[in-house]
Amino acid sequence: MTRRRIIIVDDHPLFRAALRQTLSGGDATIMVEEAGDLAGLSKALDADRDCDLVLLDLNMPGVRGFSGLLLLRAQYPDIPVMIISAVEDNTVIRRAFELGAAGYLHKSVGPTEIRRAIETVLTGDVFVPEGITLGGEDAHTALMRRLSTLTPQQVRVLMMLSDGLMNKQIAYELTISEATVKAHVSAILQKLDVDSRTQAVIAAARIEDGQFEALFSTGAEKA
Repeated sequence: MTRRRIIIVDDHPLFRAALRQTLSGGDATIMVEEAGDLAGLSKALDADRDCDLVLLDLNMPGVRGFSGLLLLRAQYPDIPVMIISAVEDNTVIRRAFELGAAGYLHKSVGPTEIRRAIETVLTGDVFVPEGITLGGEDAHTALMRRLSTLTPQQVRVLMMLSDGLMNKQIAYELTISEATVKAHVSAILQKLDVDSRTQAVIAAARIEDGQFEALFSTGAEKA
């Protein structure tokens, strides 16, 4: 019997427990694990990289909007990530798919819909909520593509730039040299097609479209 491993990443234990019960109840082929944050997920994947699906909440402590999805898609490109969120805004859903999500599930849906969505993604298809039409481009689509080319370390550096950290501070936090930080910043500017640190932070902030609490905004004036 082939077992399928799913990891739920959400900071609410009661929601994780309910979702776990929905997914594993009566299905011996599904093995469900839980993580309260991205650090817990990384620990689980470092221990065993074999994972069929990650269910990721967009809004958790330490994660600002799409930063978690960006990091996961960069660090574990072979593992499908389905967003499961209370946010039902059409633009947010489109952005998630543009950044590589394999599906998007509203937290308000019932067990039957949850199981259908999971099975859709596990079979290699993309699950799109009803009423959502993908395709077409707008002013931010090209930026989404550029953001999705960042490496895991470049994503981390961009997060720290957004917090207003200087190169020396970033080097300390990531245990790398200042020269390496400068190289990452240069690569970020090139990939995002901008000329300065401030422009990189502002460009990244646009992925929120006003739906979350000022992603990257605190660093825009300090960088």
